[in-house]
Amino acid sequence: MLIVKAFDLKFKYRKYVETRDEPKFSGLPDPAPFNRDDLYEVLPMMGAVMDQLGTADGEILNRLEDFLNTMPRFITSREETFHYLVGCGSQSMEGY
Repeated sequence: MLIVKAFDLKFKYRKYVETRDEPKFSGLPDPAPFNRDDLYEVLPMMGAVMDQLGTADGEILNRLEDFLNTMPRFITSREETFHYLVGCGSQSMEGY
């Protein structure tokens, strides 16, 4: 799995230390809630999406962050977030 580091991201995210040690996204299925504002949630999600898209391109990562930050609020689970980001990323990569 591609490992995304905090310095790879274009936006800053809070570190929710109290939930840092809880299991994070590691693949499907995962109906657990996704906190889009927590660095410890965002990093593994972005790594998994980048793996699924088959890219390590920083520009794609930046686009995925844009998609994450404009993602509709009714998308709440890790599973839904993963599917949403993969879909947006795939469309974004067409012709890239």
